[in-house]
Amino acid sequence: MAKKPKATDSKVAVLRGHGCLNPHPEDVTDPVFASTDFLDARDLVQVKYEMLRRVRVEGHPISDSASAFGLSRPTFYQAQAAFEQGGLGALLPKKPGPRRRHKLSTEVVELLEQLIAADPTLRPAELAEHIFERFGRQVHPRSIERALAAQKKKRP
Repeated sequence: MAKKPKATDSKVAVLRGHGCLNPHPEDVTDPVFASTDFLDARDLVQVKYEMLRRVRVEGHPISDSASAFGLSRPTFYQAQAAFEQGGLGALLPKKPGPRRRHKLSTEVVELLEQLIAADPTLRPAELAEHIFERFGRQVHPRSIERALAAQKKKRP
């Protein structure tokens, strides 16, 4: 049975900060995690790698390995595909959500500014319709309001 994380443990804070904290280290029942301090059931990257290694190198069944490491079969297959494509680094979690403003790009905001300059009475819902017609993107009117307010802040 794997060790439970201590609330004051600085490693827990680091793992959490990197998105690598295993939410259920107590589910890791594989004996190797209990027999050594080198492996830490709280480190999700270590858990996934050891699960993959157990199947690939030692030939253990996927279902048994996934269960022993407290993970599901779909998680095994996702980890396997990521590892085969990008190595150990690919087991690190990706940050969720878009990396940038993907609907309200610079081009879209410029269109909004042009439309407002031409007709200051346009409401955000109407602007959203223009964006959909021109770019095929559905944007919430509140997102438009926030984008325009941010543009105003940028200008002196």
